[in-house]
Amino acid sequence: MSQDEDEQGTSTQKGYRLLGILDVEKTPCAREAVLHGAGASLAAGLLHFLATSRVKRSFDVGAGGFLLATFASWCYCRVSNARQRAQQRMIQHGMKNKIIYQGTPADPARSGQNSRAASGSS
Repeated sequence: MSQDEDEQGTSTQKGYRLLGILDVEKTPCAREAVLHGAGASLAAGLLHFLATSRVKRSFDVGAGGFLLATFASWCYCRVSNARQRAQQRMIQHGMKNKIIYQGTPADPARSGQNSRAASGSS
């Protein structure tokens, strides 16, 4: 790859594809889920082997741990991202309304001050 390709951004860089179907670089939460699954697989398989000394069963436990931890981590990450996007939308909507209504009679902050001033003068 030459410097010209780097400067122009014309290089065709492919992301890492897991099993040829999942582009880990572009899929949200995929990288973290696979890493958590690999760690859980290693821990579960090794602990089962140390406890029982059964190689095949330990491999099966490790594979099951990988699947379970990957799926659980991916679901947790996706739910967290969805919650964060909802909060961002709510904050953006509130900021937009504040900009639109600021200084007008329809300003919610101003109406609270007007009601306090009216009740204080009674």
